[in-house]
Amino acid sequence: MASLLPRIERLSSRVVRVLGCNPGPMTLQGTNTYLVGTGPRRILIDTGEPAIPEYIGCLKQALTDFNISIQEILVTHWHHDHTGGISDICRNIHNGSEYCISKLPRTPHREEIIEGEKLKYSYLKDGDVLKTEGATLRVLYTPGHTDDHMALHLVEENAIFSGDCILGEGTAVFEDLYDYMKSLEMLLQMQADLIYPGHGPVVHDARAKIQGYISHRNAREQQILNVLQENAGKSFTSMELIKIVYKETPENLLIAAENNLTLHLRKLEKEGKVLNEKSPNLRWKSSL
Repeated sequence: MASLLPRIERLSSRVVRVLGCNPGPMTLQGTNTYLVGTGPRRILIDTGEPAIPEYIGCLKQALTDFNISIQEILVTHWHHDHTGGISDICRNIHNGSEYCISKLPRTPHREEIIEGEKLKYSYLKDGDVLKTEGATLRVLYTPGHTDDHMALHLVEENAIFSGDCILGEGTAVFEDLYDYMKSLEMLLQMQADLIYPGHGPVVHDARAKIQGYISHRNAREQQILNVLQENAGKSFTSMELIKIVYKETPENLLIAAENNLTLHLRKLEKEGKVLNEKSPNLRWKSSL
Protein backbone atom coordinates (compact mmCIF):
# COMPACT_ATOMS: atom_id res chain seq x y z
CA MET A 1 0.00 0.00 0.00
CA ALA A 2 1.35 3.43 -0.97
CA SER A 3 2.38 5.78 1.83
CA LEU A 4 0.23 8.82 2.47
CA LEU A 5 2.16 12.02 1.81
CA PRO A 6 1.08 15.49 2.97
CA ARG A 7 0.65 18.06 0.20
CA ILE A 8 3.27 20.35 1.77
CA GLU A 9 6.02 19.05 4.04
CA ARG A 10 9.30 20.43 5.32
CA LEU A 11 11.68 17.48 4.95
CA SER A 12 14.85 19.17 6.24
CA SER A 13 16.18 22.62 7.03
CA ARG A 14 16.73 23.18 3.28
CA VAL A 15 14.13 20.99 1.51
CA VAL A 16 10.35 21.50 1.28
CA ARG A 17 8.28 19.02 -0.75
CA VAL A 18 5.13 20.20 -2.53
CA LEU A 19 3.05 17.35 -3.94
CA GLY A 20 1.90 17.74 -7.57
CA CYS A 21 -1.71 16.74 -6.73
CA ASN A 22 -1.69 14.31 -9.69
CA PRO A 23 -1.94 10.81 -8.19
CA GLY A 24 -2.05 7.80 -10.53
CA PRO A 25 -0.62 4.36 -11.27
CA MET A 26 2.55 5.82 -12.83
CA THR A 27 2.87 8.91 -10.61
CA LEU A 28 2.11 7.16 -7.25
CA GLN A 29 0.95 9.85 -4.79
CA GLY A 30 1.76 12.48 -7.41
CA THR A 31 4.88 14.20 -8.71
CA ASN A 32 7.17 15.45 -5.95
CA THR A 33 8.30 19.03 -6.51
CA TYR A 34 10.90 20.50 -4.19
CA LEU A 35 11.79 23.99 -2.94
CA VAL A 36 15.50 23.92 -2.08
CA GLY A 37 17.62 26.33 -0.02
CA THR A 38 17.52 28.22 3.28
CA GLY A 39 17.24 31.83 2.10
CA PRO A 40 14.34 33.98 0.85
CA ARG A 41 14.76 32.71 -2.74
CA ARG A 42 14.68 28.96 -3.42
CA ILE A 43 15.32 26.67 -6.38
CA LEU A 44 12.22 24.76 -7.52
CA ILE A 45 12.90 21.22 -8.80
CA ASP A 46 10.16 19.90 -11.14
CA THR A 47 6.71 21.40 -11.68
CA GLY A 48 4.06 18.64 -11.88
CA GLU A 49 1.46 18.33 -14.66
CA PRO A 50 -0.33 21.04 -16.64
CA ALA A 51 -3.70 22.45 -15.54
CA ILE A 52 -3.68 21.26 -11.90
CA PRO A 53 -4.97 24.31 -9.98
CA GLU A 54 -4.66 22.42 -6.67
CA TYR A 55 -0.90 22.19 -7.20
CA ILE A 56 -0.54 25.90 -7.97
CA GLY A 57 -2.57 26.60 -4.81
CA CYS A 58 -0.29 24.36 -2.73
CA LEU A 59 2.86 25.90 -4.20
CA LYS A 60 1.55 29.42 -3.46
CA GLN A 61 0.69 28.33 0.09
CA ALA A 62 4.19 26.90 0.63
CA LEU A 63 5.80 30.11 -0.64
CA THR A 64 3.59 32.14 1.72
CA ASP A 65 4.03 29.82 4.73
CA PHE A 66 7.82 29.92 4.50
CA ASN A 67 7.94 33.56 3.28
CA ILE A 68 9.99 32.66 0.21
CA SER A 69 9.96 33.08 -3.58
CA ILE A 70 11.25 31.03 -6.52
CA GLN A 71 14.78 31.87 -7.69
CA GLU A 72 14.75 29.54 -10.73
CA ILE A 73 13.24 26.27 -11.97
CA LEU A 74 15.05 23.01 -12.74
CA VAL A 75 13.35 20.05 -14.41
CA THR A 76 14.79 16.54 -14.15
CA HIS A 77 13.52 15.39 -17.60
CA TRP A 78 11.04 16.16 -20.36
CA HIS A 79 8.03 14.04 -19.22
CA HIS A 80 4.89 16.15 -18.86
CA ASP A 81 4.38 15.25 -15.17
CA HIS A 82 7.67 17.08 -14.46
CA THR A 83 7.58 19.95 -16.99
CA GLY A 84 3.82 20.43 -17.37
CA GLY A 85 3.35 22.96 -14.57
CA ILE A 86 5.89 25.46 -15.89
CA SER A 87 3.35 27.58 -17.81
CA ASP A 88 0.90 27.69 -14.89
CA ILE A 89 3.69 28.77 -12.52
CA CYS A 90 4.87 31.49 -14.93
CA ARG A 91 1.30 32.79 -15.31
CA ASN A 92 0.21 32.57 -11.67
CA ILE A 93 3.31 33.02 -9.51
CA HIS A 94 5.29 36.13 -10.44
CA ASN A 95 8.78 36.96 -9.22
CA GLY A 96 9.29 40.31 -10.95
CA SER A 97 11.08 38.90 -13.99
CA GLU A 98 11.06 35.82 -16.23
CA TYR A 99 12.11 32.59 -14.57
CA CYS A 100 15.26 30.87 -15.74
CA ILE A 101 14.11 27.30 -16.51
CA SER A 102 16.88 24.75 -16.93
CA LYS A 103 17.28 21.10 -17.90
CA LEU A 104 19.64 18.81 -19.78
CA PRO A 105 19.24 18.71 -23.59
CA ARG A 106 17.59 15.83 -25.44
CA THR A 107 19.86 13.34 -27.21
CA PRO A 108 20.14 13.85 -30.13
CA HIS A 109 19.72 17.57 -29.45
CA ARG A 110 16.45 19.15 -30.56
CA GLU A 111 14.84 22.46 -29.70
CA GLU A 112 12.17 22.18 -27.02
CA ILE A 113 9.32 24.60 -26.59
CA ILE A 114 7.79 25.27 -23.19
CA GLU A 115 4.10 24.70 -23.86
CA GLY A 116 1.98 27.84 -23.81
CA GLU A 117 4.99 30.10 -23.24
CA LYS A 118 7.49 31.96 -25.40
CA LEU A 119 10.21 30.86 -23.00
CA LYS A 120 13.04 28.52 -23.94
CA TYR A 121 15.04 26.23 -21.72
CA SER A 122 18.50 27.12 -20.56
CA TYR A 123 20.50 23.92 -21.13
CA LEU A 124 22.75 22.46 -18.46
CA LYS A 125 25.53 19.90 -18.75
CA ASP A 126 26.83 17.12 -16.53
CA GLY A 127 28.83 18.51 -13.61
CA ASP A 128 27.30 22.01 -13.65
CA VAL A 129 26.79 23.51 -10.20
CA LEU A 130 23.76 25.61 -9.22
CA LYS A 131 23.70 27.58 -5.99
CA THR A 132 21.21 29.30 -3.76
CA GLU A 133 21.56 30.37 -0.13
CA GLY A 134 22.11 27.21 1.94
CA ALA A 135 22.18 24.75 -0.98
CA THR A 136 24.63 23.60 -3.65
CA LEU A 137 23.26 21.36 -6.41
CA ARG A 138 25.52 19.45 -8.79
CA VAL A 139 24.06 18.16 -12.07
CA LEU A 140 24.35 14.40 -12.67
CA TYR A 141 23.58 13.11 -16.17
CA THR A 142 21.58 9.91 -15.53
CA PRO A 143 20.09 8.72 -18.85
CA GLY A 144 18.00 5.58 -19.15
CA HIS A 145 14.55 6.59 -17.92
CA THR A 146 14.76 9.23 -20.66
CA ASP A 147 17.66 10.44 -22.85
CA ASP A 148 17.77 13.82 -21.02
CA HIS A 149 17.37 12.65 -17.43
CA MET A 150 19.28 14.41 -14.69
CA ALA A 151 19.61 13.82 -10.99
CA LEU A 152 20.94 16.49 -8.65
CA HIS A 153 23.41 16.03 -5.80
CA LEU A 154 22.56 18.23 -2.80
CA VAL A 155 26.08 18.62 -1.44
CA GLU A 156 25.14 19.91 2.04
CA GLU A 157 23.08 16.78 2.84
CA ASN A 158 24.90 14.25 0.61
CA ALA A 159 21.44 13.65 -0.84
CA ILE A 160 20.25 12.98 -4.40
CA PHE A 161 17.17 14.40 -6.08
CA SER A 162 16.67 11.32 -8.25
CA GLY A 163 13.82 12.37 -10.56
CA ASP A 164 12.36 9.17 -12.03
CA CYS A 165 15.64 7.24 -12.00
CA ILE A 166 14.77 5.96 -8.50
CA LEU A 167 11.31 6.10 -6.93
CA GLY A 168 10.33 6.11 -3.27
CA GLU A 169 8.20 3.00 -3.80
CA GLY A 170 8.29 0.28 -6.49
CA THR A 171 10.63 0.20 -9.49
CA ALA A 172 11.08 2.72 -12.29
CA VAL A 173 10.39 2.33 -16.01
CA PHE A 174 13.09 3.10 -18.56
CA GLU A 175 13.70 3.70 -22.28
CA ASP A 176 17.23 2.30 -22.46
CA LEU A 177 18.29 -0.33 -19.93
CA TYR A 178 21.98 -0.20 -20.85
CA ASP A 179 22.14 3.52 -20.02
CA TYR A 180 19.85 3.09 -17.02
CA MET A 181 22.09 0.46 -15.39
CA LYS A 182 25.15 2.67 -15.95
CA SER A 183 23.28 5.55 -14.25
CA LEU A 184 22.35 3.35 -11.27
CA GLU A 185 25.97 2.18 -10.89
CA MET A 186 27.18 5.80 -10.97
CA LEU A 187 24.63 6.83 -8.31
CA LEU A 188 25.63 3.85 -6.14
CA GLN A 189 29.29 4.89 -6.29
CA MET A 190 28.36 8.33 -4.96
CA GLN A 191 27.47 6.75 -1.59
CA ALA A 192 24.67 9.22 -0.92
CA ASP A 193 22.85 9.09 2.41
CA LEU A 194 19.39 10.15 1.26
CA ILE A 195 17.24 10.17 -1.88
CA TYR A 196 14.52 12.73 -2.61
CA PRO A 197 12.67 10.89 -5.42
CA GLY A 198 10.44 12.21 -8.21
CA HIS A 199 7.55 10.14 -6.83
CA GLY A 200 6.95 8.51 -3.44
CA PRO A 201 8.42 9.02 0.03
CA VAL A 202 11.99 10.01 0.92
CA VAL A 203 14.46 7.08 0.78
CA HIS A 204 16.56 7.04 3.95
CA ASP A 205 18.84 4.12 3.05
CA ALA A 206 19.95 5.34 -0.36
CA ARG A 207 22.66 2.74 -1.00
CA ALA A 208 20.41 -0.23 -0.17
CA LYS A 209 17.67 1.15 -2.43
CA ILE A 210 20.00 1.64 -5.41
CA GLN A 211 21.57 -1.80 -4.89
CA GLY A 212 18.07 -3.29 -4.75
CA TYR A 213 17.23 -1.73 -8.13
CA ILE A 214 20.46 -3.09 -9.65
CA SER A 215 19.94 -6.57 -8.18
CA HIS A 216 16.34 -6.74 -9.44
CA ARG A 217 17.38 -5.97 -13.02
CA ASN A 218 20.42 -8.29 -12.89
CA ALA A 219 18.25 -11.19 -11.67
CA ARG A 220 15.81 -10.71 -14.56
CA GLU A 221 18.70 -10.49 -17.02
CA GLN A 222 20.20 -13.71 -15.69
CA GLN A 223 16.87 -15.49 -16.15
CA ILE A 224 16.85 -14.47 -19.83
CA LEU A 225 20.47 -15.52 -20.36
CA ASN A 226 19.84 -18.88 -18.65
CA VAL A 227 16.97 -19.69 -21.02
CA LEU A 228 19.03 -18.75 -24.10
CA GLN A 229 22.16 -20.60 -22.93
CA GLU A 230 20.22 -23.74 -21.97
CA ASN A 231 18.85 -23.74 -25.53
CA ALA A 232 22.12 -22.98 -27.33
CA GLY A 233 21.63 -22.58 -31.05
CA LYS A 234 17.87 -22.20 -30.72
CA SER A 235 16.28 -18.79 -31.31
CA PHE A 236 13.15 -17.37 -29.65
CA THR A 237 10.69 -14.58 -30.36
CA SER A 238 10.26 -12.15 -27.47
CA MET A 239 6.77 -13.54 -26.76
CA GLU A 240 8.16 -17.09 -26.58
CA LEU A 241 10.74 -15.88 -24.08
CA ILE A 242 8.07 -13.99 -22.11
CA LYS A 243 6.07 -17.17 -21.54
CA ILE A 244 9.15 -18.82 -20.02
CA VAL A 245 10.74 -15.92 -18.10
CA TYR A 246 7.50 -14.25 -16.91
CA LYS A 247 5.49 -17.44 -16.44
CA GLU A 248 3.97 -16.10 -13.20
CA THR A 249 2.71 -12.95 -14.93
CA PRO A 250 -1.05 -12.71 -15.71
CA GLU A 251 -1.98 -12.84 -19.41
CA ASN A 252 -3.26 -9.24 -19.46
CA LEU A 253 0.18 -7.93 -18.37
CA LEU A 254 2.23 -9.87 -20.92
CA ILE A 255 2.36 -7.04 -23.49
CA ALA A 256 3.89 -4.68 -20.90
CA ALA A 257 6.26 -7.46 -19.83
CA GLU A 258 7.28 -7.99 -23.48
CA ASN A 259 8.34 -4.33 -23.75
CA ASN A 260 10.43 -4.74 -20.59
CA LEU A 261 12.00 -7.95 -21.88
CA THR A 262 12.83 -6.35 -25.25
CA LEU A 263 14.73 -3.58 -23.41
CA HIS A 264 16.70 -6.27 -21.54
CA LEU A 265 17.51 -7.99 -24.86
CA ARG A 266 18.65 -4.70 -26.44
CA LYS A 267 21.04 -4.17 -23.52
CA LEU A 268 22.42 -7.72 -23.84
CA GLU A 269 22.83 -7.13 -27.59
CA LYS A 270 24.89 -3.97 -26.91
CA GLU A 271 27.08 -6.06 -24.59
CA GLY A 272 27.56 -8.77 -27.25
CA LYS A 273 25.79 -11.48 -25.22
CA VAL A 274 22.85 -12.08 -27.57
CA LEU A 275 22.20 -11.91 -31.31
CA ASN A 276 19.00 -11.37 -33.24
CA GLU A 277 17.79 -12.83 -36.53
CA LYS A 278 15.36 -10.77 -38.53
CA SER A 279 13.59 -13.37 -40.68
CA PRO A 280 10.76 -14.10 -40.75
CA ASN A 281 10.16 -12.50 -37.31
CA LEU A 282 12.68 -10.97 -34.91
CA ARG A 283 14.21 -13.87 -32.98
CA TRP A 284 16.87 -13.89 -30.28
CA LYS A 285 19.60 -16.36 -29.33
CA SER A 286 22.70 -16.53 -27.14
CA SER A 287 26.04 -15.48 -28.63
CA LEU A 288 28.02 -16.85 -25.67
